Amino acid sequence: MLSGWREVMARRPWRISAKLLIISSVVTVIGFSAICVNVMLDMRRGEEALARQTLENLATTIESDISRNIEIYDLSLKAVASNMLLPELATVSKAIRHLILFDHATTARHFGAIQVYDPEGRLTIDASTLDPSPENRGDEDYFRVHRDNPGAGLFISRPMLFRGAYSIVLSRRISDTDGGFLGVVAGAIRFGYFHELFERLSLDPEDTITVLKRDRTIMMRRPFDLDVIGRNLNDRQSWKADNLRAGSSFAGQGPVDTTPRLYVRSSGDSALFVVAGKPLSAVFELWQKEAYRIGAVVLALIVFMLASTLVLAREIGRRAEAERKLEELATTDALTGLKNRRKFDTVIDVEWRRAMRQRTPVALLMIDADHFKAYNDTYGHQAGDQVLVGIAICISDSVRRAGDCAARYGGEEFAMLLPDTSASEAFKVAETIRLKVQGWSDDQATSTVSCGIASLVPSAGMDWAILVAAADKALYAAKAGGRNQSVVASLPKLSLVA
Repeated sequence: MLSGWREVMARRPWRISAKLLIISSVVTVIGFSAICVNVMLDMRRGEEALARQTLENLATTIESDISRNIEIYDLSLKAVASNMLLPELATVSKAIRHLILFDHATTARHFGAIQVYDPEGRLTIDASTLDPSPENRGDEDYFRVHRDNPGAGLFISRPMLFRGAYSIVLSRRISDTDGGFLGVVAGAIRFGYFHELFERLSLDPEDTITVLKRDRTIMMRRPFDLDVIGRNLNDRQSWKADNLRAGSSFAGQGPVDTTPRLYVRSSGDSALFVVAGKPLSAVFELWQKEAYRIGAVVLALIVFMLASTLVLAREIGRRAEAERKLEELATTDALTGLKNRRKFDTVIDVEWRRAMRQRTPVALLMIDADHFKAYNDTYGHQAGDQVLVGIAICISDSVRRAGDCAARYGGEEFAMLLPDTSASEAFKVAETIRLKVQGWSDDQATSTVSCGIASLVPSAGMDWAILVAAADKALYAAKAGGRNQSVVASLPKLSLVA
């Protein structure tokens, strides 16, 4: 038991060192990994911020172009609505009337001809011809809105098929000086304008551009899909308006398809706003490649570091084991396996100082083999060695506490140090050892032991040599008294009691 405890104590510092090495390596790996993860997350946020800025610029540019063209076209509608109140129109020819109404009207390839409808919705004037074909738009939304709401201003219709082409209709109310309803002036912007506008942009196939009204109706979208055009996002229960407010962004699945994208909405206040979208896979494509590269390098470094740590820890363990064995060889008696005299002197010095601090007793047993020299001369050194080994085993078997120290003191003499033990308790231990040796021996006349016992509480100025001398004198008294017995030294007078 004592030997095992000493082995544990011998190995313990090296075990702690190996554990500290492993723990420090693990902490270093965790810290280094945390730094790398933080750097990569910063890079990811940087890529997202750059993509958001690019999409914001794109959405703002498209919205500005659309708003400018709508504003220009609206000026033409306002001019026609204002000129319709001129009294001269009733007296001039159709050609002159066209010059008066449409002289300053905007013309462009994708802008439809401006038309004027009377209060019943009948087409009366068409900028593209002097003699328009009969046509009635009284049931159209844009006509009913102006008829029923004098303050509607510029009205932009839902995407619709207008005069043979998919378009959005822009219209204004014609009112007399008293605010009475005189009709509607309307024009159209064909989808070709949006297609041409989007084709001028450098976009990836999965990038999306969506033009919406303020009521969240999809007016135009790239890629073009008639099934999507004209839908109102308010009908999508899974998509909330707060997900994408003016000037904000949203990352995730949008309301139209299932592809996760980064969406950015323009911040303007025009009649139409633009949402630009880019797939998240494209946004983080370069970042993912860099993250994989950095991750592979970091992983290789971590594996190398951990492997090196394990190798070093194993070498530390081997060195600790070698140190333990060397210490065991240096402090252990080779024949009996007990501690040697040098180790005993170290232990008794430590225990003596501890007992002095704590004011507790220290007991010492000095044990000597009886008639050993005669036995050795009669049966030889090998037989004598066997007797010493047997006595050592009996002593070791009597050790009950980790702090007890049994040692071969010299020749056939043994010593056992018992910290915090009174004389009576030490006497019991001595008798246990003596009886074990006697019971083990085949020849009681030659294989018995005598024990000297001493116990005292150290005080200042005392040296542990006093304890050894007292136990030694008690041992001589035991031998003088006939051997195979235990004697306790009476301190401080050192009188002997059998």
